[in-house]
Amino acid sequence: MISFESDYTTGAHPRILQRLVETNMEVQPGYGSDDYCKAASDKIRNACDCPEAEVFFLTGGTQTNAMVISSMLQKYEGVIAAKTGHISLHEAGAIENTGHKVLELPQSEGKLDASVLEQYIKQFYQDDNHEHMVFPGMVYISYPTEYGTLYTKEELTKLYAVCREYHIPLFIDGARLGYGLMSRTGSMSLPDIARLCDVFYIGGTKVGALCGEAVVFTKNNKPKYFLTLVKRQGALLAKGRLIGIQFDTLFTDNLYFDISKHAIDMAEKLKEIIREKGYRFYLESPTNQQFVILDNEKLEPLKKQVRFGFWEKLGNKHTVVRFATSWSTTEEDLEYLRDVL
Repeated sequence: MISFESDYTTGAHPRILQRLVETNMEVQPGYGSDDYCKAASDKIRNACDCPEAEVFFLTGGTQTNAMVISSMLQKYEGVIAAKTGHISLHEAGAIENTGHKVLELPQSEGKLDASVLEQYIKQFYQDDNHEHMVFPGMVYISYPTEYGTLYTKEELTKLYAVCREYHIPLFIDGARLGYGLMSRTGSMSLPDIARLCDVFYIGGTKVGALCGEAVVFTKNNKPKYFLTLVKRQGALLAKGRLIGIQFDTLFTDNLYFDISKHAIDMAEKLKEIIREKGYRFYLESPTNQQFVILDNEKLEPLKKQVRFGFWEKLGNKHTVVRFATSWSTTEEDLEYLRDVL
């Protein structure tokens, strides 16, 4: 049995495990004030070409989304997201649990369009009753999107221009950021991401780390007492070095980008196999997530031989499933899948 279920089903890259073992007996201060968190922050600032960036390390994506969004919004504000956005669908109401509503907008292949966003905000303020409504206080997107698609540089530039016009921050969920940056058709670099948003995070959990996400505030706009707010929510890790060491390793000798590229190379070979076997794609994804349409009668037999993710029903006879490659996917995994299909 092999798994294409997700990109976090294996442990951590061997170089990360090696560094954790090598540094295990070192005495370091806690709560992110250790040498490794400082070194990782410096390397991230350098990789982003953003010397003024402020970097914080949290343990997981849902926790990070909830902390960033709740700390940057006023009590009367909500966060705008695509109807298919991760915070809208797959975070069990974590954002709403902070007291903030997710304001869903229509999407196209998982993406928000700048014109749709602008129309929504304009109509909100034109409504004489808007003071009785939840104010749009932030825009949330992910890169890649929930469907593995990517914003072009032009699309993101237009989206960010709307945000700046209405003085609301743009937050980019980068849980799979590496796979988006290394896509063969992507037009964005890490400095582009830092330039075209107010805050984003670099995902480690899904890109080679045991756990951890690096939050990057890009415009000297860190919420007041952010570390205290993280602590208040029980999200401040005492042994912050655990995440610092991992990101210090990921951003040494290009490791983060190299392993992300490997996942993309494996995804492109996976796509060739899917086409070769005559299956249809739900949409074309240039990243490590591939969405395939299966006949319902083939689901159960296939589940016995390979793990994959359920995505959504498509009519009465078909189901959309997800195959995800990762830094740990091998050529042997792909050959096994070819035989099974």
